[in-house]
Amino acid sequence: MTTLRNALRLALLAALFAGPAEAARIYITNEKSNDITVIDSDSLAVLQTVKAGRRPRGVRVSPDGKLLYVCASDEDGIQVFDTATMKLLRTLDSGPDPEQFAMNAAGDLLYIANEDNAQVTVLDVVKNQIVANVPVGVEPEGMALSPDGAVLVNTSETTNMAHFIDAKTFKRIDNVLVDKRPRYALFTPDGGKLWVSSEVGGTVSVIDARTRQLVKKLRFDVPGLTAEEVQPVGLRATRDGKTVFVALGPANRVAAVDAETFEIRKYILVGQRVWHMALTPDEKYLFTANGNSNDVTVIDVASLKAIKSLPVGQAPLGVASSPN
Repeated sequence: MTTLRNALRLALLAALFAGPAEAARIYITNEKSNDITVIDSDSLAVLQTVKAGRRPRGVRVSPDGKLLYVCASDEDGIQVFDTATMKLLRTLDSGPDPEQFAMNAAGDLLYIANEDNAQVTVLDVVKNQIVANVPVGVEPEGMALSPDGAVLVNTSETTNMAHFIDAKTFKRIDNVLVDKRPRYALFTPDGGKLWVSSEVGGTVSVIDARTRQLVKKLRFDVPGLTAEEVQPVGLRATRDGKTVFVALGPANRVAAVDAETFEIRKYILVGQRVWHMALTPDEKYLFTANGNSNDVTVIDVASLKAIKSLPVGQAPLGVASSPN
């Protein structure tokens, strides 16, 4: 009994003196107001708005959570912010018109889609040095790195392809034709499949990442809307790989898709012209950037319901959250 009482006493003391769990931060890039909105994931309130470079778009947080990387598309650079202070630390060389980018697990390499010169730029962020330039299709945008870090994928909007690139040699190893204007690429957490959204085609292509063969082509029949209004862009997957969220652009909906059966579980009404999304580290909430209504919708993941709208800057596009 004494041992049990001591164990209970220690557990109680640990609970009393443990610090509160730190809330995640959500970062929204606003294309037209040229700033970044920072949101607290616990209070679901805007904490601050920080000036950024011209036309901020793609955004990611470093694996250790200390740095925020933002594509300043009209300044041909990647801005680096200290997440603790939101002070601009430096601007990295990115190549012309950076759109979206991926980051390796170590956080020392960025893989950047440069829309204006049809290349993927590989950038060493420590040295601020370009390691490689990989020719791809016309108007590259979406970027994804496989979970094992071996394969890089770029989507080219005008060529309508997903380009598979060896992440060690930086050589293209395959090109997969998808529907019109592919905007985003997402590997499933196990690395087995690649999802590619095609904005103008109105579809999402699910590709076997090993054989690079089409597994499934998803279409979205949203009640009351024409096919032209359904334009898939952003993609996010839960860590267990069971659900993929698809932002449907001017349809003003997010589709929750069963990633195993490919059935649409629900269409969730959000703000106008939904672009990209991010899950909180605990996957309690999904945040969407709604470009035409200048707001962010907060979706409760368990219930698949929109629970709050937060006003942000003008034309929000990119969303990133603190790492796990």
